[in-house]
Amino acid sequence: MGAMPFSDLFKSRKVSSEAEVAPRLEQQSAAPLAEGDKAVLLADLESSGLSWFWATDAQGRITYLSRAIAEVCGFTEGAAPDLALQSLLVPVSGEGDGRSLGLKLGTRKGFANLVVETNAANQRAPLVLRLSGRPQFDSTGQFTGFRGAALDITEEHRSEEEASRLAQFDSLTGLANRHRMTQRIDATLAAFRASKRACALLMLDLDRFKQVNDTLGHAAGDQLLQQVADRLQGAVGGKGEIGRLGGDEFQVLIPDLDDRGELGQIARKIIAMLSQPYSVQEGRCSIGCSVGIAIAPYDGVERDELTRAADLALYASKNNGRGQFRFYAADLEHEDNLRKRMESDLAEAIEAGDFTLEYQPIVSLDDNRVVALEAQYCWDDHERGRVVADSFLPVAEGSRLIVPIGEWALRRACRDARDWPGSVRVAMPVSAVQFFDSGFVDRVAEVLEETELDPARLELQLGEAIIQGDAAAVDKGLAALFKLGVRLTLDHFGSGFTSLSYLRRAPFSALRVAPNFFEPTMGDDLGDLQMIGAIVQLGRTLGMETTAAGIDALALLDRLKLAGVDAIQGFVFSGPLAPEAVEVALTSGDWTIAPTDAGNQRASRRTVFRKIGLIHVDCYYEVTLRNLSRSGAMIQGLEDVPVGTQFVLDFGSGQLAVATVKRVMDDTQGVEFEQELVDDGAGGLVTRNRVSPYALAAAGLPLKSLGEGKSGIPGMDTKLEGFRQFKYSANAPKSPVAA
Repeated sequence: MGAMPFSDLFKSRKVSSEAEVAPRLEQQSAAPLAEGDKAVLLADLESSGLSWFWATDAQGRITYLSRAIAEVCGFTEGAAPDLALQSLLVPVSGEGDGRSLGLKLGTRKGFANLVVETNAANQRAPLVLRLSGRPQFDSTGQFTGFRGAALDITEEHRSEEEASRLAQFDSLTGLANRHRMTQRIDATLAAFRASKRACALLMLDLDRFKQVNDTLGHAAGDQLLQQVADRLQGAVGGKGEIGRLGGDEFQVLIPDLDDRGELGQIARKIIAMLSQPYSVQEGRCSIGCSVGIAIAPYDGVERDELTRAADLALYASKNNGRGQFRFYAADLEHEDNLRKRMESDLAEAIEAGDFTLEYQPIVSLDDNRVVALEAQYCWDDHERGRVVADSFLPVAEGSRLIVPIGEWALRRACRDARDWPGSVRVAMPVSAVQFFDSGFVDRVAEVLEETELDPARLELQLGEAIIQGDAAAVDKGLAALFKLGVRLTLDHFGSGFTSLSYLRRAPFSALRVAPNFFEPTMGDDLGDLQMIGAIVQLGRTLGMETTAAGIDALALLDRLKLAGVDAIQGFVFSGPLAPEAVEVALTSGDWTIAPTDAGNQRASRRTVFRKIGLIHVDCYYEVTLRNLSRSGAMIQGLEDVPVGTQFVLDFGSGQLAVATVKRVMDDTQGVEFEQELVDDGAGGLVTRNRVSPYALAAAGLPLKSLGEGKSGIPGMDTKLEGFRQFKYSANAPKSPVAA
C-alpha cells in the first residue's frame, strides 16, 4: 500500500501537530525521502495554507518565515525580516502579559499552542496564529535557535471573539448586557475596596416607553432604544460604563465619583437628553426617564447592597412624579408608607380647606414695576406644620390630587386678582397632569366666567414637559387656551429640548428661565450669560418676552438686565407674600420694588422640623432643625451661643456640614454653611459628600454602608468616639471642630 497524500493525512485528523507531518510521511514511504523531495513537500504544504513555518537564530532573530506570513506583513518576497520574533508576533489581547513569546524563547524549551498575532507596520491586517516551536542544537550541544510551525486561526479566533462579544453586549443597542454589568460591578467594587475608592451606580427606567410600543409597534420601540443608547453615551461620555439590563431598564457605573452635586448634574443631563423628542420610521414620539443613584461604599459595599439601594432610589423617583432623579437614603425603606399617609392627608386637606396661596412679585426691569404675581401653594398641616410646595406637590401629582388642588388654586387666584389693578396679572403654574386631564380647558373657562377676570390677566405657566407630550393633544389644548384669551408662558425653558420650529408656531407670549438655571449662582466661564442673551434674542425674534426666576443676588440681576431680560422674579425683589400683604402694597395703584443686595442672603428656605446632631469641641448635642436652605439653616435648642461660633451639624447617614453662627435669637441660631448643600432630586437638600466608611474602618469600626440613625456612625449618637480619627471624607471640607 502506497503512502497517504499529505492533504489526506491532514483531512484524516490522524496528526495532532504540523511538526509531525514529515516523520509520518517517511514512516509510510517505501524508502526514505531525499532532501529535495522534503523541500518540495514543505513548499507544497506552506502554499496549501495548512501550516506555515518559522526559524530563528540563537539571538531570537528571524532566519526563516513562510512566504504567506511575510506577504501579509508587507515584507519583500523571499526575504526573512531582520527582526526579533517576539517583536513581530505578539500575544493576542487577553491571551498573555505581552512577554509570553520572549519568555518561551528565553527558556530554550519546546512549546505549543501559543496564540499570537502579527504586529508589522505595513501589514494588511493582523493574522492570528497558533504557534509551536522546538529549540535546535548543533553536534556539540550548542544552542543555534528555534524552529517551529504556525497555524492560521484568524477566522476561528474572530468568530470566538464575536461570540464572546455577543455574550457580553446587548445585540440591539451595543451596550453592555446584564451579565457584563454584573461582572463589572463585582470587579469594580472588589478593586475599589482594596484601594478605598468610591463609585456610583445609576439605575434608569424609561417613562412612557410601553406607550410607544403599544401605539407605534415593537419596531419603533427598537429604534427608540437604539437612539436612547446613543444619547446615553453622549450624556455619560467616557465617565462610566453603560449597560442595558433588558426592556427599558439601563444602568450606568461611574468610578471615582461620590460628589452628589456632580452626580445630580449628570442625572439632570441624562433626563433632559432622553426627554427630547425622537424620530422613528412610524413617526415622532416622546418619552421620559427616571433615575435612582446609589454610591459605594456609603450605600453599599457589595453588589447586592448597591443595586438594591439604586433600585429603591429609582422607585422613589418614579413615585415622585417621574422625570426626576433621586439619591438613595436610609429612610427610603419607609418612604412608601409616608407617601401613602401624605396622600391621605392631602385628600383630607382639600376638604378641610387647609391650603392657602402666597404670591411672589414678577418685576419689570424697565421701571421696577410689579407686572404680575405668581401664585404659590402652601399647606398648613396640623401635625407637620407649614409644608412647602416642593414637599407635597410631587406626591399630589403622582396621585392626581393636583387636579382638584389645582382647580381650587386657580379659582382662588382669579378671585384675588379680580381686585388688583388691571395692569397686574396673576401667574398660575400648571403641571402636565393638570394640562392633560380631560376638561382642563373647560374648567379654566368656567373659572374665568365665574370670577369675571379678564382672560388677558391670567397667565398660565406651562413646563417643557407638557409640550413634549402627545403632539395632537398639546396642539388642541394650547389652541383652546389661546382662543380663551389667556396668556401662555413656556416655563423652565432651556431645561428640555423644545423644537424651535414648534416654538415658532406655538401661541406663547413669554419664555421663563427656571430657578434651577441660576442656583446657587451663575458664572460666566461656560458662556452662561451669552446663553441668556441668545434666549432673549430668540424671544424677541418670536415676539415673546423673557422672564428669569430664582434671582437672589443684585450682581446677577445687573448682568441679566444688561443681557436684555424683561422681567425678574426672586428674593432680590421679594419673596412670596400673603394675599393681605399684596392688597396693602397695591392700594396705591402701581407697585414698584427696589432691588436689594441682601437677596443672596435670603435663599429660599424649606420649613423643616426634625432632630439633628450638633458637634462642638468634644460635645455632641441634639437640636431641632427649623428650616433649611442651600446656604444655611435655623436651629433651636442651645442657649448663649455667640455669633461667629463654628460647629458641625450632623444630618444623619454620614452627612456632616461645617456651619458658622451668623445671628442669635434666644435659643435659636441662624447658621451659614461652609459648603452649600445640593438637591437630592426630590425637593430636598443633601451634603455633597459624606463621612467615608473606609475612614470609619480605619478608626477600628467594621466596613459597612452608612445606616440609619443620626449620623449613621456607630458611637456618634451619644458621644464622639473615633471622631478625631475619621473627621471628614477626603472630598469634604476640613472640620474646624476636631483638635
